[in-house]
Amino acid sequence: VQLVESGGGLVQPGGSLRLSCAASGFTFSYYVMSWYRQAPGKERELVASMSGTGGSTNYADSVKGRFTISRDNAKNTVYLQMNSLKPEDTAVYFCWGYIYSKVYWGQGTQVTVSS
Repeated sequence: VQLVESGGGLVQPGGSLRLSCAASGFTFSYYVMSWYRQAPGKERELVASMSGTGGSTNYADSVKGRFTISRDNAKNTVYLQMNSLKPEDTAVYFCWGYIYSKVYWGQGTQVTVSS
């Protein structure tokens, strides 16, 4: 199982970024996929989750209305579209999956929101 994130970077407040997580080594469409983030000095927190079919989503209150999780099961990829970014969204963002009864994390991608 591999989860590889991409798409992070530096963006100004109010800007947008789209993160991608390319998955391999398992039947992607069977599993819930999630995005977490960890800011400096803070605990890792759940940002958004999506069911295997894409029919169910869940968001942290802090990102509702600004972030959108989606997935393309044909491409084995889950996305996080982040709009109206705020400095407090600055963090390392991680892709997460609970696959074959084990937790897997990607390596993380840094998102920095600053003017």
